[in-house]
Amino acid sequence: MSINATLLIQIIAFVLLIWFVNKVLWGPLSKLMEERQKKIADGLSAAEKGKHELELAEQKAKEVLKEAKAQAQNVLSQAEKRGSEIVEDAKVKATEEADRIKASAQAEIEQEVSRAREELRKEVAVLAISGAEKILSKEVNAAAHNDMLEALVKQI
Repeated sequence: MSINATLLIQIIAFVLLIWFVNKVLWGPLSKLMEERQKKIADGLSAAEKGKHELELAEQKAKEVLKEAKAQAQNVLSQAEKRGSEIVEDAKVKATEEADRIKASAQAEIEQEVSRAREELRKEVAVLAISGAEKILSKEVNAAAHNDMLEALVKQI
């Protein structure tokens, strides 16, 4: 064979090889590379979107935390206020109870004083009757009468 024919066959073989590589290997490989680039770009886009959403979630979490702290402070304030109200209520009730007990004791004391006065009157009456009997049983004597009255007054 001549060199021209060999060269022509080699050129045809080389062209067929290039066509085969382009059709069978290079096309699918290029397609795979493009798909891979698209997946990477989508992944980067999703990562960027996720980062943005994370920032938004952090901001929202901070806002929720701030709101929760404000609500907790509000609840604590209301609890302190209610506690103060309960203490004031207890003070008022205790004062009312003390006044009621005091009034009851005062009434009891007044009853005891009245009973003691009544008993004292009865005793004075008995002593007066007894003294009158003694005076009447003795001779009526002004000096003796005055002595007895003084003795009766001392007994009272």
